[in-house]
Amino acid sequence: MAAIEEKQVIQTDQESIVKIEDLKKYFPIKGGILKRTVGHVKAVDGVTFDIRKGETLGIVGESGSGKSTLGRMILRLLEPTDGEILFQDHDITHLRNKHMRPFRKDMQIIFQDPFASLNTKMSVEQLIEEPLLVQTKLSKKERKEKVKELLEKVGLRASDRLKYPHEFSGGQRQRISIARALAINPKLVIADEAVSALDVSIQAQVLNLMSDLQDEFGLTYLFISHDLSVVKHISDRVGVMYLGRLAEIAPKKNIYEDPLHPYTQALLSSIPDTDVDRERDSVHLDGDLPSPSNPPSGCAFRTRCPMAHERCAEERPELQEVKDGHYVACHLYDE
Repeated sequence: MAAIEEKQVIQTDQESIVKIEDLKKYFPIKGGILKRTVGHVKAVDGVTFDIRKGETLGIVGESGSGKSTLGRMILRLLEPTDGEILFQDHDITHLRNKHMRPFRKDMQIIFQDPFASLNTKMSVEQLIEEPLLVQTKLSKKERKEKVKELLEKVGLRASDRLKYPHEFSGGQRQRISIARALAINPKLVIADEAVSALDVSIQAQVLNLMSDLQDEFGLTYLFISHDLSVVKHISDRVGVMYLGRLAEIAPKKNIYEDPLHPYTQALLSSIPDTDVDRERDSVHLDGDLPSPSNPPSGCAFRTRCPMAHERCAEERPELQEVKDGHYVACHLYDE
């Protein structure tokens, strides 16, 4: 099995490439003969954070927590219901497609399923060349050379450009997706469960590749995953989402060595440990994730939290800095 090279985290005063403020996405629920709106699914319900230039921010949480919806809103693949998105200090929250186009080349996404995200009727060369046709003025010869260069950067052969997606393994297809995302030299890459569909050994190879490319091209990553072990190895900071809200965000070391929010503690206690002799505090969560169409009042986590009290049902906790760079939304830490 290939080893994942754990990223060395260097703390710097980095400028933010993305800032989001109180971002929300509500999907309407239609009902009745007239299909009127009878409610909303609150997929993202007031999220605030920034992504710093050159870092990898990991976003983790259970399925249904709003991670993927958040990533797609930042790229403006989904229209926000409310809130603000700043990309390199430009407000892109409600820009129309023609005004978003100059920003598209700086923002790319790597999807979970590379086979579904790649057009099977196009060759690898056509897939990687497509963004170059749309966003650059390179000549045909320059585009062909760029495709060969990118394939070699991601560990494939230049001759692979003539093949089609079905001729590759899952790991190789994800490498093609990465090459396509890097074709126009983006500044921000959102990896949405980019390795979850791959075998563990292939996951390690792709993660190491992404780290190497980040160093080489100065990329900024938003890495979305439900796997805390994977996030630990690639991230500089980690944000934990629960039911559309941010429960905690902090440098990686703080999250994994000193988690503050009861939900983060429960997630970390669920990670399998190969050391059977090590004593670990296990946090058991009762019940299932509540419906985002009818979230609990106050703190969204209170219905499953072993430390919930009366105030948790009445007042929604705000994200507050408890330690240096360590933010948590929990009444346990209110002054």
